Amino acid sequence: MSMHLQIGQTVNHGFVVQYLEALALVERLHRLLLDVIKDEFERVGVLEVNAVQALLLFNIGDNEVTAGELKSRGYYQGSNVSYNLKKLVEMGYMHHQRCEIDRRSVRVRLTEKGRLIRDTVAGLFERHADGLQSRDVLSSDGINDINTALKRVERYWTDQIRYIY
Repeated sequence: MSMHLQIGQTVNHGFVVQYLEALALVERLHRLLLDVIKDEFERVGVLEVNAVQALLLFNIGDNEVTAGELKSRGYYQGSNVSYNLKKLVEMGYMHHQRCEIDRRSVRVRLTEKGRLIRDTVAGLFERHADGLQSRDVLSSDGINDINTALKRVERYWTDQIRYIY
């Protein structure tokens, strides 16, 4: 059964339902990921860094970046990343330095303290990957299929932003 949209396109109703379910699942998984990271940090006694900040440190890794680069990679929203970078610098998890070329821009990189947080998150993810495989939750082919499908959706959405609006 298909339904008609106001603009005259025919859409497969079953596909729309599945698409909406996938969107809700992606949102729930992201929130659950933050909860898992939060629980890990509570378990190891690190309470001053929140899950968003820990994930930010993990994603920066060994790179030296600007807030703009993190936003352009699609990891974070503008005010969110700026606020968290500022807090992480204040708490000693990141170094910051004004760019020589563009004095308005600040480059950041992890301190030793920040690298310990990054390593904690990396260890958590490695344990999860091992558990997913060893318990037959996901195979290598399964995770590849998920990644391929999500990359296609990402490309489609990126094209919608660039070319439709």
